[in-house]
Parts: sequence; structure tokens; C-alpha cells
Amino acid sequence: MLFLVGALLVLGVVLGVVAHVPAPVSMVAGLAIAFWLALFAARERLSGHRRAGRLDHDRGGVR
Repeated sequence: MLFLVGALLVLGVVLGVVAHVPAPVSMVAGLAIAFWLALFAARERLSGHRRAGRLDHDRGGVR
């Protein structure tokens, strides 16, 4: 429950900041976040394919 309250508080602060900065600044920040998320997703997808086939020989199973 405390986590939910904290998340809502952070969301309110972020939305308040977006409402007070000029639109082009919000657009640039949004594009930067979208670009970072796309890079993260691509990296995770590529690393997941490599890790899936490797065995963890110490424990005798798949990592």
C-alpha cells in the first residue's frame, strides 16, 4: 500500500512538472525516454536469446 502511495506521489510530481514546462521541452523529454526504452527493449530481447540456450554447469540446469 505504501508503494502505491509513493508511486502516485511521484506520478503527480512528474505530471506537475510536465504541465509547467514548455511543450517543446516535454516533447524532447518524451522522445528521449521513448528512445531509451526502445534501446533497453532491444538489448533485453537480444540478450535473452543468447542466454536461453546456455547451461549453468555448476547447478546442472539452465540459467
